[in-house]
Amino acid sequence: MRVLGLPLPVPGTRLSGSWADNPLWAPIYDWVVEHERVGGTLWRLGTDSDLSALYDAADEIGRLPAGSRVLDLPCGGGVALRGLRPGQRLDYLAADISAAMLDRTMAAADRHGLADQVRPVTADVAALDFDDGEFDLVVSFTGLHCFPDPHAAVLELARVLRPGGVLTGSALLNDTGLRFEGLRVGGRAAGLLGPSCTTPELLAWLAEAGLTRVRAETSGAFVYFRGVRT
Repeated sequence: MRVLGLPLPVPGTRLSGSWADNPLWAPIYDWVVEHERVGGTLWRLGTDSDLSALYDAADEIGRLPAGSRVLDLPCGGGVALRGLRPGQRLDYLAADISAAMLDRTMAAADRHGLADQVRPVTADVAALDFDDGEFDLVVSFTGLHCFPDPHAAVLELARVLRPGGVLTGSALLNDTGLRFEGLRVGGRAAGLLGPSCTTPELLAWLAEAGLTRVRAETSGAFVYFRGVRT
C-alpha cells in the first residue's frame, strides 16, 4: 500500500531493529533509490550524495557478457538489479541474511522481467558458502556499514572473486565528515548500522585481500569503492 507513492508499513514490518527484522527503513530506502527525481532530492538532503553515483556503479553489471556470475550481497530490496538487463543471460545470485530482503529482491526481479536470471540465497557475509574464485563481479551497495565485522566481510567478498574479477560497492564510512555523525550514531542506535570503518582502513583491507587498481571516491556521506582481483 502507498500514499502519494510512498510505501506504508506492511504486516511484519518493524519501526526499528536490524535488517533481519524487516525494519520500516528498508522499503523507504528502496523507494528513494528507485525514484530519481523525488527520491534523489531526499537522498541529497539526507546524505549530501548524488544517486547518480549509485546508478553509475550498478551499471557495471549491465556491461558483463553472457554467462558471467554475479554475487550481490547484501541484495537488500534489489537496488543493484537496476544494472541488470533483461535477456543478458547472467547467473545473478542475490544474497542476504534476511528472508524478507530476499523476498523483496525477487519481487523487484519479477517487476523488471529479470527473474529468469536471479537466484536468491541466504548467506552470512562472514562465512560465505562459496568456493574461492566463483564470481566475475561482486557488488555490495550500502552494505559494508551494516556488517558487524566489515574487515572479515571484505576478505570474504574478495575471496570468492575469480582472477580479474571486480569487487565494487558503497558504504557509509566513519571519516566522511562530522555533519554525518548523527546519521551514523542514529543508525547504530536503531540497530541498522555496524561499526563500519574509515576510508584508509577500507583501502588497506582491499589490498590485504589481494585486490589491485583499488579506488575509493567520496560522495557526501558515502564512499564508492572498487578493486580488481589479481
